[in-house]
Amino acid sequence: MSARGPWGAALACAICALAGCGATTGAEPGARLRVTEQDFAIHAPRAVRAGDVDLSVHNLGPDTHELIVVRADDPRLPLRSDGMTVDEDAIERRTVGSVDDDQPGHTGETSLRLTPGRYVLLCNMFGHYRGGMHTELVVTRA
Repeated sequence: MSARGPWGAALACAICALAGCGATTGAEPGARLRVTEQDFAIHAPRAVRAGDVDLSVHNLGPDTHELIVVRADDPRLPLRSDGMTVDEDAIERRTVGSVDDDQPGHTGETSLRLTPGRYVLLCNMFGHYRGGMHTELVVTRA
């Protein structure tokens, strides 16, 4: 048994199940991509099929978060001069959508049209991206 006890493992599995970790979500009409955010992690499926997707982002807190979806073949994104946040002007053309100012306990939603390729999901609140609050999403052909 780990130092966290049996409940720590059970909680981690439950969070991954709710977030769809490792699952491929279909892009049938009404397909939903469920994502959870918390300091300093984003839990999301690793892959989704191309097409129209409803993005549902639940903030587990404790801080306000945002989720930006960026088409990026290279997961390393350009930083602003502060060295802590992504340069959103530099990635603007590749940004496909976002859920902004997501308060703790709130679920934000938006609709996206995703084409095949690699994407980065990130929170760009000060220090969050550099703190590890980003993940990669692969969009496969429908």
